[in-house]
Amino acid sequence: MALALILSNSIFDQKITYPLVVITCIIALSGLITTHLFRWVIRRSGWLLLPVEKVLPKLLIGIVLTGILSSLIRTTLVDELGLGSSGHKIDFLGKLLILTAEYGFMLIPWTLIYYIYHYIENSRKQQLDTLKLEALVKELELKTIKAHINPHFIFNALNSIRALVDENPLRARTAITELSNILRSSMQAEKLETVTFEKELNIVKDYLALEHIRFEDRLQVEYEIDEDTLDQPIPPMMLQTLVENAIKHGISHQVDGGKVKITSDFKDDFHELIILNTGELNGNGNGGRNVDGFGLASTKNRLQILFGQKANFDIREVNGNTVQATVLIPVDLTK
Repeated sequence: MALALILSNSIFDQKITYPLVVITCIIALSGLITTHLFRWVIRRSGWLLLPVEKVLPKLLIGIVLTGILSSLIRTTLVDELGLGSSGHKIDFLGKLLILTAEYGFMLIPWTLIYYIYHYIENSRKQQLDTLKLEALVKELELKTIKAHINPHFIFNALNSIRALVDENPLRARTAITELSNILRSSMQAEKLETVTFEKELNIVKDYLALEHIRFEDRLQVEYEIDEDTLDQPIPPMMLQTLVENAIKHGISHQVDGGKVKITSDFKDDFHELIILNTGELNGNGNGGRNVDGFGLASTKNRLQILFGQKANFDIREVNGNTVQATVLIPVDLTK
């Protein structure tokens, strides 16, 4: 650094003359050419994407080579134009070493600033791209899950209606009206990632009204709803899917039918939803709820996608002949 200061001071101490102006232009031109070439090598070789410990040796070598190239251009042009100082008898190699050291001291801070700036910018862009990718994946997962839920529900509902067509056409017409109401609500809900619990509960009531036509007295329904939970967000069609599983794998396999109870309340900092149904919990679908079914698997996936790891879903058998499905959704206390 002291050597660079001496050389630079020797230039500034001189009077402004034609040779001095030409030398200054040569210095600026050689520095501009070589630093642009160095920057091109850095970008072309992908050094900006490398971690610090791997890029530092490459940058040091690049600084040395750039300094040598700048010195060669400057020394050659100055000598060819006869602009060298006659008072200093320094051979070509000596001039090259001195100028290389001078350029090297100036290139080190320039290179570090350039690398750090672009490293930070690339890190920010990479983080932003990662967030966008995660958001896209979550959106696609939600759409995929919804696309499976609605056909799954329609299939079961149409089977219920088909069973009534021959036995009681009037009730079948009523069932079709109920199904129309459910489809209208589900199509509106499909456009949203979450809906209020009240809207979801209305869909479930329509669904249970439809199923009650088929099961008659074999299906008993009970609600225990805290009205303060009606405005809480939940995934659309989630509650309906759990109730549908309760009837399909529980009530429908009971000779005397059974009961479905829906409870909604606050527990600590969570919105707790409990669906109880008569039946047993097993994995084969005979007389019990199938824990491997798509509806139950999708419930876990949707809760994790929308509410993170704090949300929880659990299904278990209680009291011998009752299945309990519990959903815990964290309450946003900032609202």
